[in-house]
Amino acid sequence: MDLKRYIRNVVDFPQPGIVFRDITPLLLNQESFRYCVKAFSERSKAISPDLIVGIESRGFIFGSALAYEMKLPFVPIRKPGKLPFSVEEVEYELEYGSDIVQIHSDALKPHQRVVLVDDLIATGGTIQASRVLVEKMGGEVVGINSVIHLKEICPPKILQDDALFYLVDF
Repeated sequence: MDLKRYIRNVVDFPQPGIVFRDITPLLLNQESFRYCVKAFSERSKAISPDLIVGIESRGFIFGSALAYEMKLPFVPIRKPGKLPFSVEEVEYELEYGSDIVQIHSDALKPHQRVVLVDDLIATGGTIQASRVLVEKMGGEVVGINSVIHLKEICPPKILQDDALFYLVDF
């Protein structure tokens, strides 16, 4: 399926020089959304995860649908101040600033096999920080699913990660 036709480019958002990849048209089309979830499910079944971890905010959309499809628990990774219980956190750099990701301190158990899900990988900062967070909790990242991969700004280390799986690149 040609997913690019369902991804809208928004120039200069959230700041000048950034081209935001808007997945709203993809989500509005049941066939393209279902295609993404099925592709992630087929790939993830082969690596036998224990749980799905979605990254705020659009990773929640695909991650929760994937968890439902695979009959697995879903855990959110959020930005600061969004989780009501004690948290673990990691600070990281992204293409237009820095941020922090957090997870509830009781969200996963040591040695659990985790699939991370996000809608887009750009510099890889959010994915790498999320991986560090999962590993800090004793989990093992066995898969990374993303709808979009921005190959021109993604560092080689991310591209060579065997866990990485994406559906379309720009």
